Amino acid sequence: MPTSSPARNVSLPECVYRWFRWAGAYAPILMLFCTILLIGGLSRSLLVAWQFDRVETTSVWPDIFLHGLRVDLIMAGMVVAPLVLLLPVLGHKYCWAVWKRLTFLWALVVVGTFLFMELSTPTFIAEYDVRPNRLFIEYLNYPREVLSMLWEGYLTTVVLGTLIVITLTWLFARLMRPWLKEAKPGHYRKALMVWPIVVLLVFISVRSATGHRPANPAMFALTSDALVNSLILNSTWSVAFAIYNLKHEAEASDNYGSMAMSRILDEVRNEPWLSNAEFESDRFPTLHHQNPARTRSNPLNLVIVLEESLGATFVESLGGTPVTPHLEALKDSGWWFENLYATGTRSVRGIEAVVSGFLPSPARSVVKLSLSQTDFFTIGELLKRKGYDTGFIYGGEAHFDNMRSFFTGNGFDTIVDQQDYTDPSFTGSWGVSDEDLFEKTHDELKQLHTSGKPFFRLVFSSSNHTPFEFPDGRIEPYDDEKNTVNNAVKYADHALGEFMESARNSDYWKDTLFLIVADHDARVWGDELVPIKNFQIPGLILGADIESRKIQTVTSQIDLAPTLLSLMGIASEHPLMGRDLAAFPDAPGRAMMQFNDYYAWMDNHFNVTVLRPDQPPLAGVYSKDRGQTQYLQQASSETLFNKALAHALLPLKLYSNRSYGLPAKSPGPNHD
Repeated sequence: MPTSSPARNVSLPECVYRWFRWAGAYAPILMLFCTILLIGGLSRSLLVAWQFDRVETTSVWPDIFLHGLRVDLIMAGMVVAPLVLLLPVLGHKYCWAVWKRLTFLWALVVVGTFLFMELSTPTFIAEYDVRPNRLFIEYLNYPREVLSMLWEGYLTTVVLGTLIVITLTWLFARLMRPWLKEAKPGHYRKALMVWPIVVLLVFISVRSATGHRPANPAMFALTSDALVNSLILNSTWSVAFAIYNLKHEAEASDNYGSMAMSRILDEVRNEPWLSNAEFESDRFPTLHHQNPARTRSNPLNLVIVLEESLGATFVESLGGTPVTPHLEALKDSGWWFENLYATGTRSVRGIEAVVSGFLPSPARSVVKLSLSQTDFFTIGELLKRKGYDTGFIYGGEAHFDNMRSFFTGNGFDTIVDQQDYTDPSFTGSWGVSDEDLFEKTHDELKQLHTSGKPFFRLVFSSSNHTPFEFPDGRIEPYDDEKNTVNNAVKYADHALGEFMESARNSDYWKDTLFLIVADHDARVWGDELVPIKNFQIPGLILGADIESRKIQTVTSQIDLAPTLLSLMGIASEHPLMGRDLAAFPDAPGRAMMQFNDYYAWMDNHFNVTVLRPDQPPLAGVYSKDRGQTQYLQQASSETLFNKALAHALLPLKLYSNRSYGLPAKSPGPNHD
């Protein structure tokens, strides 16, 4: 009797491929499609388990996985669509070798990218409390700073994540190897016969909606917790949609609703501090004249100290951690803001509000947008026309976030950045230490004062930034571990205190107005669409003859510029829409906050209206004591909604029309 040959051992890749081989030329497409669904589902499950305390209290638990599957189907459809379209051209015996290699390489690139995005998500969430979004892309424009930050603060995470991505991509390549060995091209006619059906299925998968608009991230904003909403997505689709939106920034706010330009301007101009102003310019619809509340024969100099990431969460008297004793000691020396709110969560958004008084929008800050690089209003340009020496002083590289281009094109005479420091005492990932910054600033202010020419300087700190590097021996650490946000804030406060002490004892103090204000909080997060608590920031105006005063009304960063001009004694024509607190101290305040795609408007009674793209607005009441917004069942009042919508729509219309500037200069240095 003949002996039977032993059965050949079948490898795991061959076992897996057997499930897809029946699909012929469609096999790699089906494998890629299923792999995206598998990775997306597994990653979401792990993220939900990590953030389960946030997820379980929302209305999407446990349906978050069904919504997430729908998102993963969109992504899977998008990545296989190019291959499906190419199949009739390459999926036959004459191009079989090319088809196999092309689909193999495409699948490797897609899976590797998808893995990278999902593995980078936990670190991004830990920093920004949301999946990777537009911010993820913006940072890629500054590889030196980002790589330095990753090397100093996240080296282990980066190395481990890279190894995992490489390993898993290699394993996927192993699973695809039997496809590369496939000798039979399959039935080309059958592949063509089912091709229209496959195209239709992929189209349905990508569109994922029967309405006039395909699915977008706003459709999955199903809770009042921005993090939970982002967990429904996958990070690749989130970033891909952000890239798409970058090409449509000028219309970004249109998703909140529509309003005629005349109605928008009426709403904005009817604010108490603008209601009696005359708006005579067609080109610059918010341009008006401001008379200062304080008349001075010699207007004051101005120094704005913009503190990196110094939220109210670090100021004890504002309910925060006690790590800013020097700032607290100064608060009785001038105008101290107890309800001041940032307009956003990025430094450039803070610059936009403080220096230009510009309203926030869902687009990038005007500091980075192309149409605002020249002829866009800044107090630097206004003061330059008044004969001031204007400049920007920074400890890092001024090209970051496009600051150098924006400032030089809009009224700043000089730029001082990292390359201008000789033998600094300490240099970290983001530049020289705040002590070096303020020493340089103090020396420059003394020279400017000696020259007799009025001056304006914007000084931007950087020590309080991930990975929180600062020199040893300067402070008594708040945390045992050195490089923490609390210790970095305490060091930044120490450097600020030393500078203000030097300034107070200098000749320029009596002629100079100082503003100390944060650009934004360190980390803006929480289980709300707009975590208002983390938008509150400290602010202090002092110097010269400024008296002690507590500003208790709700205030926005956009109110600072007109207030400063008024206190300096500057009469001017400008497009600022903020409130002059020196002239209108008792007018009801308001604050506007842009957080990802959501726009929050809060009035002086802490009534909140949140605008959401392609969804009805939400109404709520913010409690300062609890640091939370209680959303209401009823809709927002028409009055509040119209105010919020008008202020949300106006900035991008002004930007697109280049209508936020000053009229062309007439002969003479002091033209208003």
